[in-house]
Amino acid sequence: MDKIRLTAVSYLNTKPLLYGLLNSTLAPQLDLELNIPSVCAEKLTRGEADLALVPVAVLPELDNPHVISDYCIGTVGAVKTVCIYSDVPIQQVETVYLDHHSRTSVQLTKVLLRDYWSLSPALLPAKEGYIKKIGGRTAGLVIGDRTIGLEQQFKYVYDLGAIWMKHTGLPFVFAAWISNRPLPAAFVRRFNKALASGVAQIEKLKYLLPSPHPDFSVEEYFTKYISYEFDAAKRQALKHFLAAIADKTPAISVAGL
Repeated sequence: MDKIRLTAVSYLNTKPLLYGLLNSTLAPQLDLELNIPSVCAEKLTRGEADLALVPVAVLPELDNPHVISDYCIGTVGAVKTVCIYSDVPIQQVETVYLDHHSRTSVQLTKVLLRDYWSLSPALLPAKEGYIKKIGGRTAGLVIGDRTIGLEQQFKYVYDLGAIWMKHTGLPFVFAAWISNRPLPAAFVRRFNKALASGVAQIEKLKYLLPSPHPDFSVEEYFTKYISYEFDAAKRQALKHFLAAIADKTPAISVAGL
């Protein structure tokens, strides 16, 4: 079997999944690259990757997507690393910078502004360095490792995982393992087994991964804020989210969706 071209998100929350893959017997079959979420999506869309951990908002753009794994980057309530930061209450915000790293978080922000807050501030695509421009009536969506410690800089922090839960009563799926073609069933079984092994090693990983901030607990983040199992509730949540960003939910080849 040829190597599977695999691209995955480079953030801290992916480390248990990568640990499982790289320490499995499957590792020699993987040609792995790490990228920010938006680049992972681009590589899958262009056919430069066979399998990718990508923002779920890319699903409508794929001709024949297959969500193949029992594991994802999800949350049940607060996620801690996908937030809108502001100096003023969100009702007073006039402009929101949108993090360019992930289309899912951008789409989630738009859905919540429209359907939960009933607000329509100006939305600006962000470029590197935009976090320094957050202030006054200008807020910013920030995702991933760059959020760590930001809650100490801004008076108002809106955790989008927590807001989505208030709005829908559902968990949320930020990224899923998606292929652009069917993969052998035997490979998928081994892939899921490797991911499960990585998630089971979180107790060990808290000693192997240094904390990115003195007040940040790696173990708490992995166990309290990130939920890796792609269970029935998350499948329902994914359908709900895709319906919210499109006129209809696209056909997706995955059991339970």
